[in-house]
Amino acid sequence: MARTTPVKNAWRAIVWLTALTVGLSVLIGAGSIFGSASWAPKLALDLEGGTQIVLAPQLESGQTVTGEQLAQAVSIIRDRVDASGVAEAEVTTQGASNVVVSIPGVPDEETLNRIQSSAKLEFRPVLYTEVVSTATAEATPEPTDSAETPDGESATATPEPTLATTPTATPTDASDLNWITEALFDEYSNFDCAALDAFSVAPAAEPLITCDADDAFKYILGPVEVEGSTITDASSGLISSSQGVSTGQWGVFPTFNGEGTKDVAAMTTRLFGFDQTDPRNRFGIVLDGRVISAPTTQGIITGGNPQISGSFDQDSAKVLADQLKFGALPIGFEVQSNQTISATLGTTQLNSGLIAGLIGLLLVVIYSLFQYRLLGLVTVASLVVAGVLTYLVIAYLSWRHGYRLSLAGVAGLIVAIGFTADSFIVYFERIRDELRDGRSLTGAVEAGWKRALRTIFAAKAVNLLSAVVLFVLAVGNVRGFALTLGLTTVIDVLVVVLFTHPMLQLLATTKFFASGHPISGLDPRALGAVYRGRAQFRTPVATKATAGASREAVRRQTIAERKAAELAGTAKDSSSDGKES
Repeated sequence: MARTTPVKNAWRAIVWLTALTVGLSVLIGAGSIFGSASWAPKLALDLEGGTQIVLAPQLESGQTVTGEQLAQAVSIIRDRVDASGVAEAEVTTQGASNVVVSIPGVPDEETLNRIQSSAKLEFRPVLYTEVVSTATAEATPEPTDSAETPDGESATATPEPTLATTPTATPTDASDLNWITEALFDEYSNFDCAALDAFSVAPAAEPLITCDADDAFKYILGPVEVEGSTITDASSGLISSSQGVSTGQWGVFPTFNGEGTKDVAAMTTRLFGFDQTDPRNRFGIVLDGRVISAPTTQGIITGGNPQISGSFDQDSAKVLADQLKFGALPIGFEVQSNQTISATLGTTQLNSGLIAGLIGLLLVVIYSLFQYRLLGLVTVASLVVAGVLTYLVIAYLSWRHGYRLSLAGVAGLIVAIGFTADSFIVYFERIRDELRDGRSLTGAVEAGWKRALRTIFAAKAVNLLSAVVLFVLAVGNVRGFALTLGLTTVIDVLVVVLFTHPMLQLLATTKFFASGHPISGLDPRALGAVYRGRAQFRTPVATKATAGASREAVRRQTIAERKAAELAGTAKDSSSDGKES
């Protein structure tokens, strides 16, 4: 019973590994037939090329971009790209003000929105609003400044009086109607929402003329009261009613820091206290110069957790939440150029990397066969299983999570060959140690596994920790190296536990390996063991031929073991009449 238990455990482990491999294969295969999956992993920017987007800052007159603002913008845009699942993207600066975003392949619309939208969020009180009339677009042309006199001579029209540009009284707060001057209202009346197709730069301390996202409403908004930069976190989800029932409408839920919470409370306290009706009790949520929502203030928000509602669906709500979560850009950007770029390294370097990996794999195979004879075939089989499993996992990550394999990632896979072989070597040497101590092969496999497992786990924990730290602290291609290194470390442990050890458990029950055949790699005679097989002792005679091989084994024996070995050897010599024990 004791002998069949390891065999059952071995088959059980192999079945689990087979189920995992087949499951991944079926999942990717079904995805390739019915979805966008592919058996080939997607390649990164350095191997495939992609799209390069150059973002130019939108600045007020006389404003310049500081190095701190540019560094902050690069960091935020990089976080947004990573949040969209695009791996191996590059975000750098160009000159003193531009930001260059290079993305592998062709980015989807959602990713472009994350990059191109500056997500400059502002909360402004609504001063005046009206529905945009369809007749506005077909308005008659304004009269010219000149006209013909009855006698055909040209006469200059009398110019209109200059409109006032300063308030008649100093505004007391952001909702004061004194912000609306004659000149501002005239500009508002002639404002065309269709022309508002780019980021609108407006001073925070002045009113803003803008429209909503659908160009259905036109607004005059007061100065900024709450800055989007005070948002510390944001999430998206379905909005619930006061009874906790889902309304089916998607919204964004930002969380403000202490300063933002204070500003939101002050703004909603004033707006909620207005006796006037719409729109004086509303505030506009302005994203990149457009009103995405202008809700009525129905209560004082003191907790710093308001909700943003509007014409959102699940995808657009998540995009906005990600933009706000990773921070509003310190300055607005517009797309200066969007072009396709070729691979920076190309297939030549990829082929070179693959050749280097094959050479390394070949050297490991040669060493294993030379050092461990046919036992080295277990190493080869384990490496093949680890390679197949790694490929399937990378293909799955590429399909479901946008992972792209870069040259640095390929380097991580090549390095992992040596790390994976280390686990097998540790295990094999532990088995040999147990054989030298006189255990049978089945006992040596189990005892050696218990000792080797602790060493393997300790070594792999260090490798995994290094990969995690490198992934968290690094950016760009270095993260690709860290990811493949960590991934192969986890797969290495799975293969050792679910394949290598079970295979040795099964091989230990075969006559070829159990008998210690010279080419099996587990010959007790070559290892200097005290005995082999079923109580078949060798007499540890310190002759020239055996002294070097058996001295260590003899030293490890107890007195009782030595006497037993000598008696067994004497009995064997006296009864060497051809009979076998």
